Amino acid sequence: MQSFVKPVLLGALVLTLGACSGLNTTEQRVLSGGALGAGVGTVGTVLTGGCIACGAVIGGAVGAGAGYIYDQVEKQKN
Repeated sequence: MQSFVKPVLLGALVLTLGACSGLNTTEQRVLSGGALGAGVGTVGTVLTGGCIACGAVIGGAVGAGAGYIYDQVEKQKN
């Protein structure tokens, strides 16, 4: 069973990353902010003993919002 799981996961990862290649700067910043926020939220709730899924969702939402705000600030500078 394990010999089947690794290629499937690798294929899913490649397809997921390939789908991100045509993003504009706003989409890239929102996506990366959401991913970083989800990671930080997950680690934070693991360390504090909270709801891991809740921390990931809240962290992802806050991170995506922060990425969008950062993008807007950078656009105003230019």
